[in-house]
Amino acid sequence: MTGRPAARQRAYDRHHLYELSVQNVDADLDFGERVYRRRHGNAPLLLREDFCGTALLSCAWVKRRLENRALGVDRDARTLERAKEKNAAALGPDAERLELVCRDVGSFTRPRADLTMALNFSYWVWKTRPEMLAYFKSARAALRPGGILVLDLFGGTEAAVVSQEEREVEADACFDGTHVPAFTYIWDQASFNPISHDFQCSIHFRLGDGTLLRQAFHYDWRFWMLPELRELLAEAGFARSEVYMDDWDEEEADSNGIFRRRRDFDNEGVWVGYLVGLT
Repeated sequence: MTGRPAARQRAYDRHHLYELSVQNVDADLDFGERVYRRRHGNAPLLLREDFCGTALLSCAWVKRRLENRALGVDRDARTLERAKEKNAAALGPDAERLELVCRDVGSFTRPRADLTMALNFSYWVWKTRPEMLAYFKSARAALRPGGILVLDLFGGTEAAVVSQEEREVEADACFDGTHVPAFTYIWDQASFNPISHDFQCSIHFRLGDGTLLRQAFHYDWRFWMLPELRELLAEAGFARSEVYMDDWDEEEADSNGIFRRRRDFDNEGVWVGYLVGLT
């Protein structure tokens, strides 16, 4: 009896659940590398992951090829320690090509990266134009000449509606080899203020035994609009920005996973895309 709760706790680490239900680092890295290659004809070498958390993206980049290096930046010391103990440790000797820094992403600009990625809407933590502009200026200063900044974002007519969505996640193994039994991911858009665009969201997990992990992650964001962000990138000194949207697969009733550069796009209930700042 005494061993079972501890075993369950290990199996259902909230960061493992997040990595399996939210992140698709291979797709994100494929996209960032494709955009960079198209511009330069070669692959980026140094990846910077802002708001890196468990540094899954950085670790996956290091594992891709021997010349790759990664820099993960986050101000949450506890999560960074977990990143070192789990995902970085899984790299073995290759972890020498990974650096994790406990700093605010807006105050750390060296070494300069080829490709910076701030994903999972993490940068929406900045709620005012001066704060977002300061971050974009810092991100610009942290890129080498020709470097690119990749952000993800979402929108649409139903994107800010108070709602809750559930999705079943199959049993799988995490980057560090931990096997996680099947569980349910719950995305909860709890409140939206149309005056300030304050946006409160949470992630809950329902475990295989029915246990509900409420607010395993909570987000206090501003819901940023795409034109606002593009204007701020330009003001921060980026030469231009590009928008990438995917296509809809009618048979699968889902995204086809292929993001292409767009100058116009038919609005939908909810859409997800990439915004790229080019130096």
